[in-house]
Amino acid sequence: MALFGTLVNGGLIILGSIIGLFFTKIPERMKETVMQGIGLAIILIGLQMAFSTEQIIIVLLSLLTGGILGELINVEEWLNRFGNWLGSKFTTKNEKISVSQGFVTATLIFCIGAMGIIGALDGGIRNDHEVLITKGILDGFTSLVLTTTLGFGVIFSVVPVVLYQGFIALFATQIEKFLPEAFLNGLITELTAVGGLMIVAIGLNMLKITQIRIGNLLPAIVSVVVIFYIYQLF
Repeated sequence: MALFGTLVNGGLIILGSIIGLFFTKIPERMKETVMQGIGLAIILIGLQMAFSTEQIIIVLLSLLTGGILGELINVEEWLNRFGNWLGSKFTTKNEKISVSQGFVTATLIFCIGAMGIIGALDGGIRNDHEVLITKGILDGFTSLVLTTTLGFGVIFSVVPVVLYQGFIALFATQIEKFLPEAFLNGLITELTAVGGLMIVAIGLNMLKITQIRIGNLLPAIVSVVVIFYIYQLF
């Protein structure tokens, strides 16, 4: 079932949000420690994915070209402007956090990143849901922490998460009709490696060790497909 991982991911977000409603008075220090633990786990997952590469040059060129393209387009800035615009629409006059703001904040955190894309592709092509289930566990803990500060609006972020990951997974089930299995296997391996390094960056940012503009690296997910195709031609 191509959508199994996506549905588990969505279910864990809902579960985490519901549990979070009962812990709105958690001390800030505890929340910080939990988020740091999540950050460390994300780094480990990213490293495991990154080490799967078989052609490090493809990973390097993908990040370089993707980063250059992302900086030219300024993807990070567009994402920030979009998030700020949405936030401004959903705050009350006295600047209190509203239900809609919790929804927007959580949606941006859960949807912007390589893990969902890689996991959905794995689910659709290989029927392998490990990445999305792992993402679901992380999202569940994250939604729990977010709900304690942003309120129950976080739970509604499950809708865009399921829609976008589900679309990718269903689309991936049809890819095999157009591309050879050997090509797909190699592509998924390099996609996983590139996505893994971006996941490491997410973890480092969560730990406040770095301030990597991950949004500007997102085009690398597209460039790795082109570079891998060119590489296979030669």
